[in-house]
Amino acid sequence: MLDDLRWDTDLIRRYDLSGPRYTSYPTALQLHSEVGSFDLLHALRESRRATRPLSLYVHVPFCANICYYCACNKVITKDRARAQPYLQRLEQEIQLIACHLDSRQTVEQLHFGGGTPTFLSHVELRQLMGALRKHFTLLDDDSGDYGIELDPREADWSTMGLLRELGFNRVSLGVQDLDPAVQRAINRLQSLEQTRTLIEAARTLQFRSVNLDLIYGLPKQTPEGFARTVVEIIHLQPDRLSVFNYAHLPERFMPQRRIDSSDLPTPAAKLEMLRNTIEQLTNAGYRYIGMDHFALPDDELAIAQEEGTLQRNFQGYTTHGHCDLIGLGVSAISQIGDLYSQNSSDLNTYQQSLSSAQLATQRGLLCNRDDRVRRAVIQQLICHFELDFEQIDAAFSIDFRGYFVAEWPALQCLQRDGLITLDSQGIRVLPAGRLLVRSVCMVFDAYLAQHSQQRFSRVI
Repeated sequence: MLDDLRWDTDLIRRYDLSGPRYTSYPTALQLHSEVGSFDLLHALRESRRATRPLSLYVHVPFCANICYYCACNKVITKDRARAQPYLQRLEQEIQLIACHLDSRQTVEQLHFGGGTPTFLSHVELRQLMGALRKHFTLLDDDSGDYGIELDPREADWSTMGLLRELGFNRVSLGVQDLDPAVQRAINRLQSLEQTRTLIEAARTLQFRSVNLDLIYGLPKQTPEGFARTVVEIIHLQPDRLSVFNYAHLPERFMPQRRIDSSDLPTPAAKLEMLRNTIEQLTNAGYRYIGMDHFALPDDELAIAQEEGTLQRNFQGYTTHGHCDLIGLGVSAISQIGDLYSQNSSDLNTYQQSLSSAQLATQRGLLCNRDDRVRRAVIQQLICHFELDFEQIDAAFSIDFRGYFVAEWPALQCLQRDGLITLDSQGIRVLPAGRLLVRSVCMVFDAYLAQHSQQRFSRVI
């Protein structure tokens, strides 16, 4: 079984390091200002020539209330009028990008994130989807993966009906924890009933998939309290679950400075929360996909992993890694061929650039051959927990053992410690190593030594 896990406390203590989540390789930390809008336009034209399908990510940064744990790019405001100027600039960006693409490039995947996308009014959501449909070829037969992130406090049945009408068929709901004491500590009071109502609406309206987000390691959490949250969540039967490790980095994320560090659970308590959660979810029939993600066996992610087609990009695990990913909005990241590019993360700078009819690209990276080789290796390990050397050799005309001779001693160490098996044919991540797959991937990261470990969250 692909979801087999073995909890090894000793290994976890030794390998629970800080490191990247590898939604990309190279990671976003490698993006630099020498890549700009000209490079993006060139990549778009290459995409057009190849007629590659598209995945669109749209960032809506606004939130009415601040959640203290949040590390997302957001703008906290009660003023709903701030959305309209942003939408005007976003529509300009949509037009500027789309004119370099071909109408035959269908949008197989669409995702609205934030922030809180439903900060937008119903009229504004229609306006935005209208602009996307005008300039891109969106699917009309409900066969695409069109998802949106929801704050259950900012949506109701009418919102769900509108989203379904606009073509969305997947929803992701932020829950984090159901304990009122924890919710008060993170400034996110949200009832179980609010979440249940939206899930019932999604099922009634025939949304294809419901994902729920939980976070362990938040202030005031205890293993017993979080286990109660997981019990309630299992009763809701979401198709997918994301169970994230809270990374307390107040020096990087200002809202986290409002959290009293003395309220945070101990590392031992966090480990107990994770272990309990894994046992609860697997006993309930969920499969461990990897990197904090669980899914029911009939979910597309679980099926893709079984079939060896699962991929990973800036949106996380996906079945659409073959698409060119175009990020729209402030701070949004694109991955088009071998180019990564990111818009300005400052709202004013983003809007000013587009008001001058200029793209807001601020930084990026063009992958070289070594990046492509290592990206393929990390992708296979993090998605499928195994790697066939012959496939990598054939794809890149290399000899794996010779190419990674410097990494071989570290791989042998991982084998001795029981995280992997290593032979002349390939690597297989063992059940005791699957929770630590980030540590395995870090062996192949050529850039890791350049960065302080404090820039990353811990593996567990």
